[in-house]
Amino acid sequence: MKISARLAFSIFFLVLLSQRVICLSEAQNTTVPVNVGVGVVLDMDMWFAKMGLSCINMALSDFYASRSHYKTRLFLNVRNSKREVVGAAAAVAQNDSSQVKAISAIIKAFGWREAVPIHVDNEFGEGIVPYLIDALQDIYVRVPYRSVIPPSATDDEMGQELYKLMTMQTRVFIVHMTPNLSSQLFTKANEIGMMGEAPSVLESMQGVLGVKTYVPQSKELGNFTVLWKRKFQQENPTITDAALNVYGLWAYDSASALARAVEKIGTANLGFEEANASSALTDLESIGVSQIGPKLREALLATRFRGLAGEFSLVKGQLQSETFQIINVNGNGERGIAFWTPESGLGRKLNPAKSQTYSTSKNNLGRIIWPGEPGYVPKGWEIPTNGKKLQIGVPVKDGFNEFVKVTHDNSTNTTVVSGYCIAIFKAVMDSLPYAVPYEFIPFAKPDGESAGTYNDMVYQVFLGNFDAVVGDTTIIANRSNYVDFTLPYTESGVSMVVPLRDNRPKNAWVFLKPLRYDLWITSGCFFVFTGFVVWVLEHRINEEFRAGDWSHQLGTSLWFAFSTLVFSQKLKRVGLLRVAHRPQPGEPVISNCARTVVIIWFFVVLILTQSYTASLTSLLTVQQLQPTFTDVNQLIKDRANVGYQEGSFVLGILQQMNFKTHQLKQYNNTEECDELLSKGSANGGIDAAFDEIPYMKLFLGKYCSNYTMVQSIYKTDGFGFVFPKGSPLVADVSSAILNITEGDQMKQIEDSWLGAQTNCPDSNNPQVSSGSLSLSSFSGLFLIAGAASVAALIFNFFMFLRRERQEIFRSFGNQVSVIERIRHVLKIFDSIDASHSVGRKLLQDKSDTSNIQGASELPQNLGSPPTPSNSSTQMESPSRNPGTSLPEDADPDVNVQTSQVAATIELTPQSNPEGSTITEIQDDNN
Repeated sequence: MKISARLAFSIFFLVLLSQRVICLSEAQNTTVPVNVGVGVVLDMDMWFAKMGLSCINMALSDFYASRSHYKTRLFLNVRNSKREVVGAAAAVAQNDSSQVKAISAIIKAFGWREAVPIHVDNEFGEGIVPYLIDALQDIYVRVPYRSVIPPSATDDEMGQELYKLMTMQTRVFIVHMTPNLSSQLFTKANEIGMMGEAPSVLESMQGVLGVKTYVPQSKELGNFTVLWKRKFQQENPTITDAALNVYGLWAYDSASALARAVEKIGTANLGFEEANASSALTDLESIGVSQIGPKLREALLATRFRGLAGEFSLVKGQLQSETFQIINVNGNGERGIAFWTPESGLGRKLNPAKSQTYSTSKNNLGRIIWPGEPGYVPKGWEIPTNGKKLQIGVPVKDGFNEFVKVTHDNSTNTTVVSGYCIAIFKAVMDSLPYAVPYEFIPFAKPDGESAGTYNDMVYQVFLGNFDAVVGDTTIIANRSNYVDFTLPYTESGVSMVVPLRDNRPKNAWVFLKPLRYDLWITSGCFFVFTGFVVWVLEHRINEEFRAGDWSHQLGTSLWFAFSTLVFSQKLKRVGLLRVAHRPQPGEPVISNCARTVVIIWFFVVLILTQSYTASLTSLLTVQQLQPTFTDVNQLIKDRANVGYQEGSFVLGILQQMNFKTHQLKQYNNTEECDELLSKGSANGGIDAAFDEIPYMKLFLGKYCSNYTMVQSIYKTDGFGFVFPKGSPLVADVSSAILNITEGDQMKQIEDSWLGAQTNCPDSNNPQVSSGSLSLSSFSGLFLIAGAASVAALIFNFFMFLRRERQEIFRSFGNQVSVIERIRHVLKIFDSIDASHSVGRKLLQDKSDTSNIQGASELPQNLGSPPTPSNSSTQMESPSRNPGTSLPEDADPDVNVQTSQVAATIELTPQSNPEGSTITEIQDDNN
């Protein structure tokens, strides 16, 4: 195995260099141990190398003292590298990346957003940096700068680098260098005021957090530490401050592991294969290759035992030490505050339980004394120590001063910045747990005019001319390529505002508008259908639905159905006979089925008429406000003029939407926008204004009765504050914005600068027409009415079949056609229902009326009754006696009176099939 002198902390490993011949004494039958030479390359000018070599020697001595029966013995061939880097890497040494996850866990625990690595400019320092940066990126920590210190840096060179770090905002530094160089760094940092005053190197490191490999305490370790210190001081009397560390323990354990592996593989084939010297490009390539190298490597990887540093094992050729201890330098030493393991993360106690969840909470750390001993956790960054205030750029504009207003006081020669955005920024900065000095710098020319667009102003942050920008600055994608935005503090999006117009109808057919065509058609069909159903249900028992021919009955049915629209009282009977014993004349329908259908239909008609009345009233009396345009495409199609705020990025959006240059007109304030919208495109104005929602809400707050916001055309993230890329302020300011916007303070700021706007309706819901009533609103009613009518028809049909089944089927023979059968059924249906009580009375009334009409001719021959033929003729064609006369107040349909006759007429049974034999004819005056 080979080792590089580049690692001052772990330079202890071993190269197989030579072999010794096995000497056998057959006479004594004993085995002489084989000496296996091991080359050790160390930088003997450093005390770390001397510590490692002493640990290796003690390891071999202790190992073979307890294992005298082993057939092999390792002996060392030591070479001094004299600070020259050997091409071989420290393959049994601990990987530099093993500590970076523990370091990243500490940074995440305290929420630091930036960190600067400080490392030595050699392979030792460079080796850890890629792993460190990857680990920091995994927890979203930015590395704005890498501080590289030469191995031979002087105090002045180191001081110059530290002064450079002081001018930056970042205050979290990760130091990775040799002990000598790190001592020099901390001493210099203390001198320039970065650590506080301290007389010694250790005191200059007060408050520093460190990560070191955890070594479990044991009796063996304690005994070895005492023995090593005594031996080392004897061998190196000039070194008085040497202390055993983990690298010495690793050297001890590694030497023991190598001795175990050599014994395991045996002593066969310990030679070298000579390399081709002519093809070698370097001296290293000319070195021979051990024939047992692969076997020795496999034996080392399989070696497992508990050493002084803990469990010894190699994974992919690297020492595995999975537990680290977090220490805090204080007083004259160090104090452990936590442990870190890959499974559990940070914890105050070492818990090997695999079920514990990974944690990076700072609550799992012990008490920490920070550099300078502040009473709070450092935030990880500071305003640069030169005392410079943050230069905050603010826009200068002519209109919409409610958001940002810049005024110059000539009497005091000072600039005053105010407005909605400024008030929010001040509230946010006041809520931070630390003070940030700042001052507002107007983005203006010497004459006070604006120095450019908002894009130009934002770009000044990227150039470093401003430390931040505060104002009504919209968060959009192309700006975020150069700067970082905080979370938004306003609503997002670009919207369109258009004038409102009154859309109350003013034509002769406005009475049709309350109902849609589908509802008109359905209502008409149901009127006809209901009239048909009532006619079917009443035809056999109600004279009103039997009088006249078919056309007359059709008209009666339709009249009855449509008259329900204005049915406010019982229908009066007109032109029909009234007899003393008939039903009351106010009843329009008689059967219970018809009454059920009519009652349900009355309810449907009532709902329809009431809804129609309310809708028509609204159309004619209530102001119906509707936007003049609801679609951007319609504006483009009509080639209408549109407006935008001067200097806004909205101009670019409108140009992308194919608005022509002559269609685009700019405005500076709400008054100019109102003036342009009032004129319209026809008069040189605009038909719509496009701007961000906060501006449009402010505009509608002043002119809410004339305009409305109808469409969002572009998605943005609202207003945000601008900071340089990677600024640590972004996260803290964003968190403060959330606290402000979720509390009452935000509403107070809005009411103060933008107005409460309580007298304006919601701009997103203008007073527009409710529209015509559709069929879907009344489908349930029509379903109920239709179901009731169909059910009544079905019930009546089955009752008809039941009552007239004998008559229907009596004349049905094999020779009767289908048409004849249908005619027969219709004829039966057209007759009066004798089974119904009202039907029987109707038959009796018809019979009585026929008898009365036939008796009008009897005065000429009262002594002889009429013949059946005459009687029948008179009943079929009743006529009034021309010789009779009626009083003016008499009812000609009921009381038949003459000046000559007032008698009781007795009819024969043949003329009255219902059995009524007496009909009284009385004077109405009696």
